[in-house]
Amino acid sequence: MSEHHDLVILGSGSTAFAAALRAASHGAKVLMVEKSVLGGTCINWGCVPSKTLIHTALFYQEARLGARYGLGISGDGFDYDMLSAHREEVVKYLRQTRYLDVLRDVPNLTMVRGTGRFLNPHTIEVDEREYRSDRFLVATGGNPRVPEIPGLQEVTWLTSRSALLLKEPPRSLVVIGGGVIALEMGQMYRRLGIPVTVLEHGPRLLLNVESEPALALQQALSDEGMEIVTGVSVCSVARRGEETVVAAELRGERREFAAHRLLLAVGTEPATAGIGLERAGVELNGHGFIRVDERMATSAPGIWAAGDVVGGMMIASAGAREGIVAVDNMFGEACGCTMDYRTIPMAIFTDPEVGIVGLTEAAARAAGYDVVTNVMPAAMIPKAHVTGHRAGVIKMVADRRTGVILGVHLVSHRGAELINEAALAVRYRMTVTDLANTLHVYPSIGEGLRLCALGFGRDLSKLSCCAE
Repeated sequence: MSEHHDLVILGSGSTAFAAALRAASHGAKVLMVEKSVLGGTCINWGCVPSKTLIHTALFYQEARLGARYGLGISGDGFDYDMLSAHREEVVKYLRQTRYLDVLRDVPNLTMVRGTGRFLNPHTIEVDEREYRSDRFLVATGGNPRVPEIPGLQEVTWLTSRSALLLKEPPRSLVVIGGGVIALEMGQMYRRLGIPVTVLEHGPRLLLNVESEPALALQQALSDEGMEIVTGVSVCSVARRGEETVVAAELRGERREFAAHRLLLAVGTEPATAGIGLERAGVELNGHGFIRVDERMATSAPGIWAAGDVVGGMMIASAGAREGIVAVDNMFGEACGCTMDYRTIPMAIFTDPEVGIVGLTEAAARAAGYDVVTNVMPAAMIPKAHVTGHRAGVIKMVADRRTGVILGVHLVSHRGAELINEAALAVRYRMTVTDLANTLHVYPSIGEGLRLCALGFGRDLSKLSCCAE
């Protein structure tokens, strides 16, 4: 005997919950299936716990900045147990209020524990019990990718998940990878006084980010004492006493990098194995991610997918929107709803923070635009001198003919807040003149966007404070 639901969702993370609530608003009877902890990666092992620790490390750094201006610090170090307890308190509160309470209070929304596996396109099995539906959403997320490195099975290593669960901080850290997780986690530990070395295979950090902000961030991290080594080919890892040693090739020479702990931060792999997708007729791409169209539909009729499992932007807000688009297409056949990734902002929570929205300069040219850009140092923002946070740049990409803003790419203090205004400018096709003529609070970091827009036609060095 099997149960029937209007929608069955595999997963219970931010993508799954956004989709479930949308389906409930359509009056649907919804079942979520979760094999692990309610709330998925973001709340339990991703954005919430990592950003909590990153923010506490920011306090430590701000204290050092204050010392430069005469405030002084005690030099007592830090209490890692207290930091860990604070992280768990934040996770527990948000898991309860944003997931458990919602699950309890929303009618026709239920969850079962276990691994859901497709038996056919219309049925899944969870612990020998069958559930049927005409609509499925696969939102199983992803897991930290573990590369094949000789000797890895002989050493103890960390991923973004296990690094957040350490009972005591590492005495030193070597990170393989130069992407988001590597830099966020690496800077956090560096600010706690821990030696950190980042090994990146490419010529610079953050290869998917515009070069100007990426290089500005790389310089800022180096200035804080993080050792950044690019152009590295990792050959093997081995244990040597209490340290892990990474053997690598750097510009034709053999090098070794040793640390107390090794962190693997080389991306995300989809959680698609072992859930019967082949029996449901769901196609995967060459990297194991589920193939979807612009409506988030898979190759199997009646089955949609969203979130990290499809390999898109892999951020919580984008996954949630993908889930909503999928549900609106499920329950509104004439909807024709599609994803517009161009207007979705994303951030990297280093300090300074990276903010990205819209087309890169190269992508805009490839799309046929006659491109004009302006790159402005964050030090041109008066508030940067008030706060002491002068590192970074703002790059704006526009259509030369119309002046329409096509993309904004920045690294600055409070950049994750700043990029939200830029997302509005891109979404509503504002021009650089529109933004330049929009008054901003003075002094504020947000004024940086207006100044960058002004810089398309004015010499910013010849402007006085609050000048038009």
